[in-house]
Amino acid sequence: MERTLTLRPHGRRLPRRLLATVGLFTLAASALTACASGKATGDDAGNATTSAAAGADSGAKSNGKVSIYVIGGKADDPFWSAVKRGGEDAAKLVKASGGSVTFLGPQNYDNLGPDAAKLTQTALSQNPSAIVVPDWVPDSQDAAIKQAVAKGVKVFVYNSGGIEAAERTGGLKYIGSDDYEAGKAGGVKFAESGAKNILCVNTVPGAANSEARCKGIADGAKSKGATSKQLPLPSSNFGNPSAVTQAIKGALLKDSSVDALVTIGVQDADSAASAIDQAKVGNKVKLGTFDLSTSQLNRVKAGKQLFAIDQQPYLQGFYAVSIANQYLSYGVIPPQNPLLTGPLLVTSDNVAAAIAGTAAGVR
Repeated sequence: MERTLTLRPHGRRLPRRLLATVGLFTLAASALTACASGKATGDDAGNATTSAAAGADSGAKSNGKVSIYVIGGKADDPFWSAVKRGGEDAAKLVKASGGSVTFLGPQNYDNLGPDAAKLTQTALSQNPSAIVVPDWVPDSQDAAIKQAVAKGVKVFVYNSGGIEAAERTGGLKYIGSDDYEAGKAGGVKFAESGAKNILCVNTVPGAANSEARCKGIADGAKSKGATSKQLPLPSSNFGNPSAVTQAIKGALLKDSSVDALVTIGVQDADSAASAIDQAKVGNKVKLGTFDLSTSQLNRVKAGKQLFAIDQQPYLQGFYAVSIANQYLSYGVIPPQNPLLTGPLLVTSDNVAAAIAGTAAGVR
């Protein structure tokens, strides 16, 4: 997520129209899947699946094998499918050296911060070499991340939290987009396209990345003489098309001055498009979203959506796992910190290339 992963988390954030592959995180009824050399004990916060990179030494570092745990979003969130795709591609090198990469994710976003903290502790209980984790809700997660650092585990913050989260918790690097700057770019684009009153639909209120996105939208709009406010919705509504559509439709009918909508993720953008149609305001309300999907890009191409903000989730997963592996194996690490994967504004000018990327499952 950006959600200043971010996020929705989304950097919120944010889902991408993957090739139909394995879901991001395989859900089990009540326990984490067994790792190759030992079982991870879990709870209702989430479940684990050992990636194709798993080797005979999964979960241990005493034998010198690299063991990386990656925490991400929930299984049916398309954004996180692209993140995992990148992580799995990078994990092939880990496997080649006999190491393992294990992915953990929550079952939902209703209790995101505490659940993510529990997943971090679950990963820590497996004696990993490294943990890759978004810092979605610092108040809930920082203590668990610092605990991992204190125990000598190498931590890489990605997707959400920014360099501030890495520095605050002792993480070695931040990999991802800058959700605030992404929001500013969107706010400026709206205002330059004539919007005056923008509504930022936030279905994960309180998450660092989604709050940063909406704040960036507001500040970018203000710099060009426009205004923006939030429409916070319960996190249980995230990915619930009917609930989100009706909430946005109600807001549009209540305030006829709204002339632009932006959502923190692509699932909500589809709902926003439906709400605009149902409220019959398509002739005046512009639409934008964080993250990409086939439906967003098709609307951009058709002139029915102004923009989509790409944070390149595939690269987030690929870089995070690759950098962790390279550092653990050889002590090398890129000097750039943060290592940014976005934002990139996708408009009618460059949408064709983005469509090709989503078809390949990497955008």
